[in-house]
Amino acid sequence: MTSTPEPSDSFKPYELKHTLSGHKRAVSAVKFSDDGNLLATSSADKTARTWDVSDGSLLHEFLGHEQGISDVAFSSDGRHLATASDDKTIRLWDVATGAHVKTLTGHTNYVFCVNYNPQANMLVSGSFDETVRMWDVKTGKCLKVLPAHSDPVTAVNYNRDGTLIVSSSYDGLCRIWDASTGHCVKTLIDDENPPVSFVKFSPNGKFLLVGSLDNSLRLWNFSTGKVLKTYTGHANSKFCVSSTFSITNGKYIVSGSEDKCVYLWELQSRKIVQKLEGHTDTVISVACNPTQNMIASGSLGNDKTLKIWTQGED
Repeated sequence: MTSTPEPSDSFKPYELKHTLSGHKRAVSAVKFSDDGNLLATSSADKTARTWDVSDGSLLHEFLGHEQGISDVAFSSDGRHLATASDDKTIRLWDVATGAHVKTLTGHTNYVFCVNYNPQANMLVSGSFDETVRMWDVKTGKCLKVLPAHSDPVTAVNYNRDGTLIVSSSYDGLCRIWDASTGHCVKTLIDDENPPVSFVKFSPNGKFLLVGSLDNSLRLWNFSTGKVLKTYTGHANSKFCVSSTFSITNGKYIVSGSEDKCVYLWELQSRKIVQKLEGHTDTVISVACNPTQNMIASGSLGNDKTLKIWTQGED
């Protein structure tokens, strides 16, 4: 095709493919494996689960935490799963067998967020104890405790080559850390300073997607410290709702919302191209499959389900 139609004209709507039931309390997080074949989910019911995305079947249930789980993450090789719990621990699990591998202890309050680095040899976590911790996956030892924030840490994320970590907090700040030294290399601060509920690096590592409790998502260029785009229309004033980039077919921003919908914006124009309806409570977490046009969403305690959405075929 030579002419490029208006992206909203060429946008293929997403349709519901599977609804996955089984969690007994609110879902807290949904994440795809790097190969796109598995979905991991965590819940206030103290369990994590893995699912086959092709047919929506349950593969494993990960049992052992003493309190609810707020976050889950796959290692890049897909072999391990990390879970962050209100019991103040992080547990590592074997994806193939569902077996518990080790428990990481050190946080002094709820562990709220966790992610692996791309090399899968390090883990970063954030907690209500206001610290960010870096862990050696092999030994389970805490390598660094970063006195990161003055309020609970809501998200932690590595960039694409694992050299930087970003953290966000209710204190209104996003901080960028050198992953090898643990030094803070930049603090991003907005004029308004609303509590920051979520942050992640863009796939190319040049930008940050920042969600805050003023019903806004912002795209920051972190090297200049400038806001490039703001995305609005969804509801987010209470919960740590996650958002992400969709890059398998055009460039879109995808977010959960407190109005029970999943929102999709065209990245450049900031136009809402679709609202996915079907959940019966706040959509707390969303993820985009890295290898196919597929979105996963998870919802709070009046709903408790996961939904998998795919783009309609031609």
